[in-house]
Amino acid sequence: MAEYNKALPQPTPDTQPYWDGLKEHVIRMKRCLDCSKHHHYPRALCPHCGSTNLEWTTVSGKGKLYTYTINHRPPRGWEEDAPYTVAIVEVDEGPRVMTTIVGTDADPDLLKPDSAVEPVFDDVTEDITLLKYKLS
Repeated sequence: MAEYNKALPQPTPDTQPYWDGLKEHVIRMKRCLDCSKHHHYPRALCPHCGSTNLEWTTVSGKGKLYTYTINHRPPRGWEEDAPYTVAIVEVDEGPRVMTTIVGTDADPDLLKPDSAVEPVFDDVTEDITLLKYKLS
């Protein structure tokens, strides 16, 4: 595995099941047992109803491109990737996820809101896998 020199997430006890799932190439999100809504990012309270009655569920992660921007002026470490697409994907289960779009040029003619997308698991280190997306 090549050395990864970019910023990495720091899992916490509240987020560790999410990161563990990505390492297994599955997406886990919390779902409220009171209002039945999924949410992302992982947290102790449901952002929809305030309940603490939550469970981890496995979701497909498939969804649609909600919005995006093409970054031509990247932060340190991402220079070789520019231009690249930072996106918000609305997954079929409801939540919106901030991510990057891979597998296609960062070209507005190719990236249309509501385009179908699917998850890509990027094993960047032995401990961290990042969730990215590609057009379906």
